[in-house]
Amino acid sequence: MTEPTAFKSTDPITTHPTIFVILGITGDLAGRKLLPALLELFSKNLLPQRFAIVGFSRRTFSREEFRELIREHLNVRPGQFREEDIKHFLDHMTYEQGLFNDPVSYNRLAERLQTIDDRWGQCSNKIFHLSVPPNLYEGILTHLANSKLTLPCDDMTGWTRVLIEKPFGNDINTARSLDRMLGKLFKEKQIFRIDHYLAKEALQNILAFRFTNPIFESIWSRQHIDKVHIKLFEKGDLADRGAFYDDIGAVRDMGQNHMLAMLALIAMNKPTSFVTEAIRSERANILKYLKVIPRKLLKTSVVRGQYTGYLRERGVKPGSNTETYFRIRAEVGNARWKGVPFYLESGKALAESKTEIDVYFKESSKGILRRKSASGDIPNILTFRIQPDEGIKLKFNVKTPGYGFDVEPKTLRFKYSDVSSFKDAIPNDYERLIRDAFSGDQTLFASTDEIIASWKFITPIIENLNILPLKLYEKGATEVE
Repeated sequence: MTEPTAFKSTDPITTHPTIFVILGITGDLAGRKLLPALLELFSKNLLPQRFAIVGFSRRTFSREEFRELIREHLNVRPGQFREEDIKHFLDHMTYEQGLFNDPVSYNRLAERLQTIDDRWGQCSNKIFHLSVPPNLYEGILTHLANSKLTLPCDDMTGWTRVLIEKPFGNDINTARSLDRMLGKLFKEKQIFRIDHYLAKEALQNILAFRFTNPIFESIWSRQHIDKVHIKLFEKGDLADRGAFYDDIGAVRDMGQNHMLAMLALIAMNKPTSFVTEAIRSERANILKYLKVIPRKLLKTSVVRGQYTGYLRERGVKPGSNTETYFRIRAEVGNARWKGVPFYLESGKALAESKTEIDVYFKESSKGILRRKSASGDIPNILTFRIQPDEGIKLKFNVKTPGYGFDVEPKTLRFKYSDVSSFKDAIPNDYERLIRDAFSGDQTLFASTDEIIASWKFITPIIENLNILPLKLYEKGATEVE
């Protein structure tokens, strides 16, 4: 492997050599997310001056075969990167063949990392990313710890960190079991639990919008807000993920993590300071206040659906009743939000792909300058558009010109793409997460308290889903009733 190129940078991340180990580098996640994000960071000179990427997987490759595989995974568009940058990036990569359940393989991996340290003449920082199915977590984490790969250097000059993807467990019991195991093997500051939605720029902008604009934060409560609707719609179907998805379903796949992460940011109280511990604590506090839906109220609080044709998808079990759509009516039982419904809605094979949050404000001047529309009163709605076309819009009412006192809705809108300095400055969510993992910032990673609180709310729903009718809907549906 070619000696890493030195960069001119004063960023503290660049001051210590670091090895990024991808366990499962031949998998889908590494190809779609990790490797493109690492290349982007490399092209922007945002990785350490000395770094290496070590792939670990069961397949056997020659050096050239591995480089060719990675080049294909990167899926670079013409002109996206300089060919020189791609070549130098590949020069930083190496591969160790091994089996996830074989202790000897981890010993060889340790030797590989030691060889890199010896060449650099110092102990490096090490990040281990588990780019594997969740059922492999426990074995891999145990082998990493037993082989001492995750121990910092004897002279304490190099830290080690573990990155774990969602889903973190399958229910409250498995989440607690995994968390107990992690607590025995690693320190909390080593554990980075990824929910990539927390790293989306437009989602982070919710906090800036709320807490730096007092005109909104002052009315951010049940006294002024009627309801909140959180939507995560996907136009695509399962593609080739049938076998994986059929064992998980939409509620586990999106509800327990992405949807509740968005709810927490919308509903959390203002933290005492904008440091990691305070922000994560407030997110967790909101999730702890979620009111568990009792079995007897499930039919009036939850809707589940499945798109027509799901049973014909490759890997789906015959007669499967796995949901591809859900809508949950949730409530936060604290003083600020008591009685305000939070609707969580997500599904596949819908009319469009979009993620947005609608905040509906209560009518404050009933009967005054208010025109009735066909569907009733015209509410003020504040929308956070997470993707695509990131931005914020506010629907408000103005008087219709003329001699009467009718009003009609108009919209104020902000879009990132309309601001030239913003348009090309939005980092990919995995770029941000990898960057923060290098720096040790855990703000955008889920804490133990958040994971357990979210499962405490979701598990009773999952356990009782089969008592709900499974509503069939056509691909491209605009709504599921």
